Amino acid sequence: MFRDGHVHSRFCPHGTKDSFESYIEKALSIGIKEISFTEHAPLPEGFTDPVPQSDSAMDKDHLEAYLAEVDALKRKYAGKITIHAGLEVDFIEGYESETAQFLNLAGPFLDDAVLSVHFLKDASGYDCVDYSPEHFGKMKERYGSVEAIYENYYRTLLKSIHSDLGPYKPKRIGHITLIHKFQLKYPVERAFTNELDTVLKAVKENGYELDYNGAGTAKPLCRQTYPPRDIAEKAAALGIPLIYGSDAHQAKELGQGFDRTILYETGSDMKN
Repeated sequence: MFRDGHVHSRFCPHGTKDSFESYIEKALSIGIKEISFTEHAPLPEGFTDPVPQSDSAMDKDHLEAYLAEVDALKRKYAGKITIHAGLEVDFIEGYESETAQFLNLAGPFLDDAVLSVHFLKDASGYDCVDYSPEHFGKMKERYGSVEAIYENYYRTLLKSIHSDLGPYKPKRIGHITLIHKFQLKYPVERAFTNELDTVLKAVKENGYELDYNGAGTAKPLCRQTYPPRDIAEKAAALGIPLIYGSDAHQAKELGQGFDRTILYETGSDMKN
């Protein structure tokens, strides 16, 4: 039995049409007893989604319906599984005040939340770092190196941890090594150990949790959890809570990568 703290739904415009019920039935079948639906929160007012399809996040007009459906799901499955209503909130440099305003409105209705970095700012504007290997290649040309992209990512990630987003700021930091999604095609020449150690120190000092994300194991150019084992072990040694998240965007992805985590080896039990 285990917890999945990072799950998307049919309200994700780049995800699936699978019903909430199909997620829950799949969760019960593999031993999940606690689940957080953390749909991509609406992007902040004034921010233009840099993805061509403009489908990175939930439409703000759908937020109320999303929360209502999760609330109904809690009642339907009471006693069988613990269900949390949550959001995955983007930290976007330059839009901190807008994000805080949104959280002040939505926060009282949330049970759980994840704060993630998907968008990087540079002199040209914003990029979605995990959109596609082709776009990452264009970023490499513009930045001059893959290392320069990683440096900007870890700088932004650290800024997200230290940011003041108000009383409803998420306390779990999402997939801290997401920038490695295309690492097998665009390898780096150094491990960014110092940057990651600084991130872990900041997470610990702020009393936050880490999203221990299994999605990278299913990505053909990554094949690792976010973060990978050595970073997860460092976090655990520091006493940072590691919360497994499948980052599922369809029901069949629930549990993905869990057997590659240190949590699987240290007491949690997942059915085949």
